[in-house]
Amino acid sequence: MKLTILGCYAATPRSFTNPTSQVLEIKNHIFLIDCAEGTQVELRRNKIKFSKIQHIFISHLHGDHCFGLVGLISTFRLLNRETELHVYGPKGIKEIITLQLKLSNSWTNYALYFHELESKSPELIYEDDKVTVETIPLNHRIYTNGFLFKEKPGDRKLLIDKAVKYNIDVSLYKSLKKGKDVRSENGELISNAAVTANPPAPKSYAYCSDTVFSPGIIPQLKNTTVLYHESTFLEDKKDLAAPTKHSTAKQAATIAKEAGVGKLLLGHYSTRYSNINLFKEEATEVFSKTELSDDGKVFVFD
Repeated sequence: MKLTILGCYAATPRSFTNPTSQVLEIKNHIFLIDCAEGTQVELRRNKIKFSKIQHIFISHLHGDHCFGLVGLISTFRLLNRETELHVYGPKGIKEIITLQLKLSNSWTNYALYFHELESKSPELIYEDDKVTVETIPLNHRIYTNGFLFKEKPGDRKLLIDKAVKYNIDVSLYKSLKKGKDVRSENGELISNAAVTANPPAPKSYAYCSDTVFSPGIIPQLKNTTVLYHESTFLEDKKDLAAPTKHSTAKQAATIAKEAGVGKLLLGHYSTRYSNINLFKEEATEVFSKTELSDDGKVFVFD
């Protein structure tokens, strides 16, 4: 599982920082999460192939999370994209994008599908044989979701030397990987556990964009491998967090600790702060396994 931070600062773009966007690579999928201004430039800078992006997840319709979307969709058209594109986001996102495409006479030459969201409870919005994606309802000034990406368990690991020892025909190896017991060439029933090992534990990634401190999401985040949680403010500006529906670094760390996640990534820093290391210092007082997101930073979770 690999995460590339394209932008992780709040509000307006600057010459040296970008608002929110990131790419998650999981089980051979490349998912784009939020799409602020500058996203396609950062995709190029980080050498991420546009054609590999087939699913885009938009948390909410504030500009620092979605104003780069129509530009990216239009660029896909100019590059003669043929692969279909799926966009998941709040109700209204289809109207916003299609109006711009209509008035600029820039309809796509590829299939463009919108999956509009309005449920205030977690819902499964994507599933295939490798991963699932579900919403994490958040509490912000407008309708907002985070997203929980989860790997499905993989096949069991075949222990070749054991399979040979028990005289198991190679035609049964696939069945063994699927967890089945099989019979050896002499008819003996061989327990699956005798010739296979557990697959790697499935990984998961929770993305919590703009939200006020919301302990109600903790049960859904339990034991998540990695949690990205917004930390717009430090405790010195805690009085601004609640009315603007944002969180502090300490509050993000509290969510991580109570959910028992493997690692916390902070982001969505207010540009009023000149030193983002202060966010890590504050959070690690509560949750030691905290790291800072930053533009262009890449995390690999084995």
